[in-house]
Amino acid sequence: MFGVVPNFAAVDANTELPPLTAKGKFILATQDSGDYSSFIWTGIIAGQSMALKSYPELHQGLAGYGRYYWRAFVDQASGSFFTEAIVPALTHEDPRYYTLGHGGFFRRTGYALSRVVLTKTDSGTTSFNYSEIVGNGMEAGLSNLYYPPEERSLRNTAVNWAAQMEAATINNIVREFWPDIRHKIFRQQ
Repeated sequence: MFGVVPNFAAVDANTELPPLTAKGKFILATQDSGDYSSFIWTGIIAGQSMALKSYPELHQGLAGYGRYYWRAFVDQASGSFFTEAIVPALTHEDPRYYTLGHGGFFRRTGYALSRVVLTKTDSGTTSFNYSEIVGNGMEAGLSNLYYPPEERSLRNTAVNWAAQMEAATINNIVREFWPDIRHKIFRQQ
């Protein structure tokens, strides 16, 4: 997107693709986790968290930034693997986002929002999106292993899960409208 950020998991409207194999799901998660843009985005998130002193136990300065950075990277990578590979492989869900691609703004936004709780399965039907809901919960739970003990609580885990769900929602909206943005701004098909 914007000629800078790869968009591995989005599929344009009316595109028919074969189901991803379990291996394909792990490749997708690896691409999302290991792409150069994920390191840049992690740096931005780590900087924001440090500036807000989200975890004062991690301290400030270069060493503090390093502590924020590696935790943000593990959050991002584990989230990708839980939501795009591990849970989808077990539940036979397709982790890709299939755009609606037509209709008005509110219809398409509603569709994008619905994809957080509904998803396409490997067989082409629609089901509850365990990958997103449970996968983000697993990431939030895993983070309790590497964040400071003062930050480990049911409340903080729930806040982390909610933040992951919010990010997934925003991602879906951007993915839904990206083809239109690309066409209008960059005059690309």
